Amino acid sequence: MSKDVLVVDCQYDFIDGSLACGYSEEAVQNIISFINENPDAKIFYSADCHSPKHCSYIQNGGTWPVHCEAGTHGAEIHSDFYKKVKNETQRPNDENIYYKGDNDSLEEYSAFNARNKNGVELNKNIGNDVLVCGIASEFCVRESVLALLKSGRSVEVRENFLGWVDASGSLKPWELKLHD
Repeated sequence: MSKDVLVVDCQYDFIDGSLACGYSEEAVQNIISFINENPDAKIFYSADCHSPKHCSYIQNGGTWPVHCEAGTHGAEIHSDFYKKVKNETQRPNDENIYYKGDNDSLEEYSAFNARNKNGVELNKNIGNDVLVCGIASEFCVRESVLALLKSGRSVEVRENFLGWVDASGSLKPWELKLHD
């Protein structure tokens, strides 16, 4: 497989926490199976990472309940990515986890400009042919896909690799269009 894989925000707050999404546990397991079937694929993980003062929180004037606060269980990437992904280099690590949402005054759905522990942006490392999967399809996955497309990359999305807030608003691969 020549595609890079971007696994968007498969964190506990989006799976069974404050912003639990539909089909998220199934999506996680499907993504892991896919990764194991493609041991040469380069895997990138994005992770929401907020402080208690983040602008997206309702109590700070935002839209969402508290989620993915740095250092909490809810901010952790699902443990099965560490346990069940067979190829150790494809598991989450300091090089391939890219954090977004750490600027308290910026709502950052897209992983495009997310940075790893070394400060390197995802858009500088990810290839030109990308499979995007994860949670939530109509927010962070959608915005990541649109940013990748806008940068000229080829993007694939598979419905059984997505979790969603509202199934009726879920990103459908066949409906994806790039908007200016």
